[in-house]
Amino acid sequence: MAVETLYVELGERTYPIVIGDGVMRQVAALLQDAGISPASRLFVISDENVAPRYLQPLKQALETAGYRVTDCVIPPGEQSKSLAVYEQVMTRAIEAGLDRKSAILALGGGVVGDLAGFAAATYMRGIAFVQVPTTLLAHDSSVGGKVGINHPLGKNLIGAFHQPRLVLYDTAALRTLPEREVAAGFAEVIKHGLIADESFVDWLEEHAERLWQLDAEWVGRAIRRGCAIKAAIVSADETEQGQRALLNLGHTFGHAFEALCEYAVLNHGEAISIGMCLAAKVAERIGFAQAGVFARTERLLRLFRLPTAWPNGLEPEAVLDVMKRDKKAVGGKLALVLPRAIGQVELVKDVDEQEILTAMKEEAGA
Repeated sequence: MAVETLYVELGERTYPIVIGDGVMRQVAALLQDAGISPASRLFVISDENVAPRYLQPLKQALETAGYRVTDCVIPPGEQSKSLAVYEQVMTRAIEAGLDRKSAILALGGGVVGDLAGFAAATYMRGIAFVQVPTTLLAHDSSVGGKVGINHPLGKNLIGAFHQPRLVLYDTAALRTLPEREVAAGFAEVIKHGLIADESFVDWLEEHAERLWQLDAEWVGRAIRRGCAIKAAIVSADETEQGQRALLNLGHTFGHAFEALCEYAVLNHGEAISIGMCLAAKVAERIGFAQAGVFARTERLLRLFRLPTAWPNGLEPEAVLDVMKRDKKAVGGKLALVLPRAIGQVELVKDVDEQEILTAMKEEAGA
């Protein structure tokens, strides 16, 4: 796959998404293009799964170009998006002597990116940061500037909007992922098609097996299209005053599943996969969606080896209670992103809670 560059258009804060096989080797030149000079002290945050493979080569490339680099390696998994780990990261940053001209690099998946971005947003009231995603899932989370950490009562309730200077997406990293992480990443790829592009959904269905094999050219095309859809939406609605909420298809359900499972049973992509099925089911139940949307959504997710069944051990009433703390809820009233058709979704306010609960009970077999 040739190197391609997309842009999130935000006026003076416009930034590139550079996608290609092996582009991590160009990190120093790309940082300088993004206005982060070797005079800036860099702070690389990674996790214990990613660091052994990528941290030292990245640091060597940066130090060879004259950058001073400190790193911080955190435990893997959603549990690291916590106040406790955030405090440890900030302590390490202060000890490293970061100043307002410094920059933070997020080397890893969505957890690392969210935590590192939140650290950058809050350190000395905001410093530069760069996303270097190493998972398929992070093609979504690395773009758009939503950064944050979790609270035991809900996911991503503590956070900010803080755009990166650069997203550097080396697709070579995807070939080292375990199958479960690959599947989780495809959940967000599929989501972009379901919200905005039925032809992309057609393409995903047609090429599911080749994509699952991580063919560099085909996966590159999927990432490029997913990033393009998200970049267009973020450019139009950076702080989620309207259109950007559509990117949350399945997330109100999924975030509740993750919180109730204490971020340990389902990964993000798996939770969102089940959530997108539920959104389609509710939409059909209330007569909002065309008939067949649920069946096609479920079939597509299963093509990419994603779960679609209700999570074992969760009570629908408990899920509904957590959903009411979702950031789109106002005054305890739920707002759900629901499909009207494949490739077309809307934010629907005041959905009858009983309809949601009934749909969940049907899926749970309650």
